[in-house]
Amino acid sequence: MLKGLGQLGDMAKMMKQAQDMQEKMQQLQDDLHNMTVTGESGAGLVKATATAKGDLKALDIDPSIFVPSEKEVAEDLILAAIKDAQAKAAEKSQAEMGKITEGLGLPADFKLPF
Repeated sequence: MLKGLGQLGDMAKMMKQAQDMQEKMQQLQDDLHNMTVTGESGAGLVKATATAKGDLKALDIDPSIFVPSEKEVAEDLILAAIKDAQAKAAEKSQAEMGKITEGLGLPADFKLPF
């Protein structure tokens, strides 16, 4: 009979851990909307700021790149800065997710289903 209660206790503990993880994940999702990263290109001539979720928030473009004959260069620099910001956002998101999985005793590269 005591063994049966032990299993119920283990199940309750697992349910509590799952609930705690769900709360931490929800908090992380909220936090990722507020964390920002900045990508850049052209040695800082173009900077793109995005949330850690990858949503573009701002562009900072040095006016020196706006030369009509260099339109394609300017476009390439802008795209490169945005891609850099998105890559940094993905890295930041993964790093923050890794903190949670490590805290749960899971491998750092463990992929959660959300």
